[in-house]
Amino acid sequence: MAMQISPSILSADFARLADEAKKVEGVADWLHVDVMDYHFVPNLTLGLPVVQALLAATSIPIDCHLMIQDPDRWAVGYAEAGAGSVTIHVEATKAPVRTLRAIGAAGARRGIALNPGTAIEAYEDLLPEIDMILLMTVEPGFGGQKFLDMVMPKVRRTRAMIDKWDGEVWLQVDGGVSAETIERCAEAGADVFVAGNAVYGSADPAQAVRNLRARISR
Repeated sequence: MAMQISPSILSADFARLADEAKKVEGVADWLHVDVMDYHFVPNLTLGLPVVQALLAATSIPIDCHLMIQDPDRWAVGYAEAGAGSVTIHVEATKAPVRTLRAIGAAGARRGIALNPGTAIEAYEDLLPEIDMILLMTVEPGFGGQKFLDMVMPKVRRTRAMIDKWDGEVWLQVDGGVSAETIERCAEAGADVFVAGNAVYGSADPAQAVRNLRARISR
């Protein structure tokens, strides 16, 4: 599949989210929205009403990453609202198959996310139920963190696991993805890249997306 860039609005200006989204329209494949509840992670960001407002304000598909304590209760609402992709954390879900199937039935792509210290191997049986695996390359909760090289072997193992399975599952990396790290992630097997500060910390977010894409297209 073609490599995809998903700018994270966690690094954008929260007072101007519609304008920030428009800055990457036409160049970004997705708009990554981090939903945090101050329980699963030590940060509070935004929820379903803001996602609904963004869906009305931009043509970019919304990529919802739920860093919340009870995704089994809340995840399907984001899919029903129109999010193109909804990802839940394996560390938080108690009924992953049921929740993933509900997300898919509501019309969204189904994703699972793993924290840096969570091994991938225990979740191989979920491959038929998902469209994407998100590997956190920082500890979840805050933008602007340094990329954790310790996750790279897991990226490679996950790519090998996906390739062994006869199906299409995207492999997303999220955290510290920048011009300095994105090529290594692509070489390890990632094909969807969440970039926050690397895009919205730039004077020209659209050009930043183009520059990142050029690096993974080498």
